[in-house]
Amino acid sequence: MVTAKVWVLKKHFEGFPKNSDFDLKKIELPNLKDGELLLESVFLSVDPYMRPYSQRDMKEGDIMIGGQVARIIESKNPAFTVGAFVVARSGWRTHFISDGKDLQFLPPSWPESLPKSLALGTIGMPGLTAYFGLLEVCKMKPGETVLVNAAAGAVGSVVGQLAKIGGCKVVGCAGSDLKVVYLKKIGFDEAFNYKTVTSLDEALRKASPDGYDCFFDNVGGDFASIALNHMKKYGRIAVCGAISQYNESVPQKGPYVQFPMIFKELRMEGFIVSRWNNRCEEGLKALLKWVMEGKVKYHEQVTEGFENMPAAFIGMLKGENIGKTIVKV
Repeated sequence: MVTAKVWVLKKHFEGFPKNSDFDLKKIELPNLKDGELLLESVFLSVDPYMRPYSQRDMKEGDIMIGGQVARIIESKNPAFTVGAFVVARSGWRTHFISDGKDLQFLPPSWPESLPKSLALGTIGMPGLTAYFGLLEVCKMKPGETVLVNAAAGAVGSVVGQLAKIGGCKVVGCAGSDLKVVYLKKIGFDEAFNYKTVTSLDEALRKASPDGYDCFFDNVGGDFASIALNHMKKYGRIAVCGAISQYNESVPQKGPYVQFPMIFKELRMEGFIVSRWNNRCEEGLKALLKWVMEGKVKYHEQVTEGFENMPAAFIGMLKGENIGKTIVKV
């Protein structure tokens, strides 16, 4: 019998999550039945979506939602062999039992030299979010100018690099000078620290005087309100996230989008990457190829120890990460 450690949502978040909002518990797992397998988490993901989704979908006492790369340590399912690695969405757990239906193998061409944790980041859900958001929502074209905020994060950093592969000029903004240096290093044409510029309006104008064809929005709030005024006619906005509002205890007012939307004839579309679940293989294959070719670079913020899951989550929401935040068990 295996004892699993799990993190549960002890109390719904009010404002920024706190360590006291979580509870670490132990659960005795039953013996396997035919068709089942036992897995141990090797890498766990923390992502911004967990903040609003926990409020919408979870009850206090539920195990925190999230994904992991896990190793199969026992199997009574002929489709899964012991020692194989899979991507799962079983929440913040060290061990869990599955019937295999909710598991996804890493691409068969995954090289041994590549960290398997990338299946939670650049070659996983965040990478697919960038891929389909740019290709299907923004419908970027060569020669266009693409704006992305939270650009040094797990999604934004991939957005910028895919836009460069697509022949676009890319402008990114982030919340520290160190992140701006990173964006320049991975190929962004222009990048600035939104926390230190005198005027966001002027910074956006200076980075691209002609405006923006595509805006990949991970932040929402005031940034989005100002950025809309810098869109070119017929510009497209992909609304991926609203991290500026996730921890607000009092809802923000605005932004009021009607005037720029009407006069510039803009198209704004919100999306969730699961819309393209039937095309996951296509996206992962392309992302893996670009990573192996060095066209897409990655950075992981790795925290050691399952006991540090809440700290990694809180730090990510505060913008302490560059690239993807990962917890190594």
